[in-house]
Amino acid sequence: MNNPHADIIIVGAGIMGTSAAFFLRRRGYSVLLLERGLVGQHASGTNFGNVRRQGRFLPQLALANRSREIWGRLPELIGDDIEFIPSGHLRVCFRPEEITRLETYAQAPEARELGLRIYQGAAMRALFPYLGPDVMAASHAPFDGHANPRLSAPAFARAAVREGVELRENTEISTVDKVGELFHVTSVSGEQFQAPRLLVTAGAWGSRLSTQFGEPVPMQPHGPQMAVTEPLPYVFKEVVGVLSDVTEEVIYFRQIPRGNVIFGGCYRSRPNLDTLRAAAEPKGLLIQLPQLKRVAPALARANVIRTWSGVEGYVVDDRPIMGPSHQVDGLYYAFGFCGHGFQLGPGVGDVMAELIDTGTTSTPIEPFLISRFAQYQAPLDVALAGSLAR
Repeated sequence: MNNPHADIIIVGAGIMGTSAAFFLRRRGYSVLLLERGLVGQHASGTNFGNVRRQGRFLPQLALANRSREIWGRLPELIGDDIEFIPSGHLRVCFRPEEITRLETYAQAPEARELGLRIYQGAAMRALFPYLGPDVMAASHAPFDGHANPRLSAPAFARAAVREGVELRENTEISTVDKVGELFHVTSVSGEQFQAPRLLVTAGAWGSRLSTQFGEPVPMQPHGPQMAVTEPLPYVFKEVVGVLSDVTEEVIYFRQIPRGNVIFGGCYRSRPNLDTLRAAAEPKGLLIQLPQLKRVAPALARANVIRTWSGVEGYVVDDRPIMGPSHQVDGLYYAFGFCGHGFQLGPGVGDVMAELIDTGTTSTPIEPFLISRFAQYQAPLDVALAGSLAR
């Protein structure tokens, strides 16, 4: 038995798990953070890097706002620069009915902190001259931006370790059980860990662990198709994304100060959760490049120097799982963020630490509770019997 005195075990060291570990340690808890591979190896380190609030599910904006406040003070909070740039974010569209959707969203009370303004015609062309002729309108969020996902989870992990968190990488979990007041976590290699509280932040693999407690979540893995160009003159200051119900049109891109343009969207592959791999498929690039040209014609001849993908977990209703277990005291979840978790990460960690510490949270998370999938859940004794039989 290892580290029997930890107050809480966290399974999964992406940006959710590392930030939760950091904030829990700040609240005085001893924390054991377990990661099957390396910190930030999957969705947290392979995503687009969007620190975006506009366009989110409106009940999620309170959480996004809390997270944005933390993003604004990260260097002083964690002692690391993860290249957050509040560059602004443009959400553009191609059709008149989509303009109405942009306007309706901007007028929603929940969106008042975003500072949204809708631009069309000559005003839009004057402010954002790089937009192509098909673009009819652009919603500008001045306080949104982007950051480097490869740096983010490792930076939170280093800060958490400095605070006293115990981190174990290359520790894959096979089973989780609760016996009496303690959770028993067993690794594939046979190591056992115990603590009175357990937080599952295992991303696309989260449902595999929640299922062991009779709380399966209907979700699927997807692999975003990402690419980066050669360095170009630094002219695209804003992050740009397309509003459309046509999947193949939803391109998004950002330029970093050294000139490279990072882009993604339009197509997703189907990863393999057992091999931990998601393919960067050439089909994705063939769909993306015409859409990139459509939004920003100046990028038509840019050379792509690298492509990649990652493993992201998508819940059937496109909302994350976040909050306490519906069946087990001391068990908590934060996974399945449907490709939208990077901006939320610091806020999720802070909210989960508050919830675990006080039993409640000042930021509403009711739409994300696992209890909404109660119809899928098995009796707890049946679930535990299945867990022990594996």
